[in-house]
Amino acid sequence: MPRPKRNFQLEVYFSKWEFAARYHLTASDAQSISLRELLAYASPADRERFQELHLGYTQTFGAPTLRAAIAATYDSLAAEDILCFAGAEEAIYVAMQVLLSPDDHCIVITPNYQAAETLPLSICSVSGVPLDEENGWALDVDRIRAALRPNTKLISINFPNNPTGAIASHAAYAALVELCRSRGIWLFNDEVYRLIERAPELRLPQAADTYERGISLNVMSKSYGLPGLRIGWLAARDRDFLLQCERYKHFLSICNSGPSEVLAEIALSAREPILARNRGIVRQNVALLGEFFARFPGLFDWREPDGSCVSFVRYRGTDGVETFTRRLVEESGVLLLPASVYRSDLGPVPADRFRIGFGRLGLSQGLEVMRDWLVRNAR
Repeated sequence: MPRPKRNFQLEVYFSKWEFAARYHLTASDAQSISLRELLAYASPADRERFQELHLGYTQTFGAPTLRAAIAATYDSLAAEDILCFAGAEEAIYVAMQVLLSPDDHCIVITPNYQAAETLPLSICSVSGVPLDEENGWALDVDRIRAALRPNTKLISINFPNNPTGAIASHAAYAALVELCRSRGIWLFNDEVYRLIERAPELRLPQAADTYERGISLNVMSKSYGLPGLRIGWLAARDRDFLLQCERYKHFLSICNSGPSEVLAEIALSAREPILARNRGIVRQNVALLGEFFARFPGLFDWREPDGSCVSFVRYRGTDGVETFTRRLVEESGVLLLPASVYRSDLGPVPADRFRIGFGRLGLSQGLEVMRDWLVRNAR
């Protein structure tokens, strides 16, 4: 198995600060709940099934009932079109290993979750296509078309996007699907923030529903706010691809946690109230952020993102965003992610941005501390 060429910068940064900082204002997940709260959603039968669960190995593809519950979140898929993993990261790793070979070429949009480019780069040639920063981080299909090569095997996108929160327009997305179909190119969409959109009409159809070579990545961690379950999945209509991925999984996690599978089923059965709660938290926090950044005109450029619970905010201070975020966490305990975490080997990423997260409760306390720090330092 090839080794990635550089460390995972986000996780390196989090390993230092995520649990040391007092105010985590850059979390990428929605508000989580306790085991007791989750079990309160369960039917009596599911609660008993969880409590009486035998703690043995599980099926590599995932429990059939879990796969059926996941498939029900798509428009056209069956349980056989789902393969479960221990989180989304394992799924990305396996999909790239199965699809790509040294003779292939891959296109990845930027900015993006680092694994989306680092893993393909460990295998084959990769081109980056930046989202249009000056046009609300829009997807430019013409730039993707220009980046195509005769050996382009895969195009990797991420909408709603991490870290910008941007969502491609329906027209651009449809054009991209048709471009892939015309060339037989695989389309991999990281959809982990789907269902947290600013407005329902912005929501894109899922890649696996839309295209015969579309692959949808999702996880219980982000929109559902349940990262502790470590349940992710790939959805695809090409079952031979999923079978190859299942064979690769044998060398990694082998199977998922049985208790997590049952808990994920319970969460999916209660998806509407869980998602409604998390969307409500995001709406409240977006309003708080609008008020906060309005108090510092000229220092920050804030734009409400299309979706997700993260945004990539421009910092205009003369000290620069790297110094700003370092001093902020060291002196006040408020954690933000500086632009350097999103550095790309595929092209420039704006260096004056930081990621802020707004999916969790308690944002107001962190913003109050950040405000006081800014006032003290006359910024």
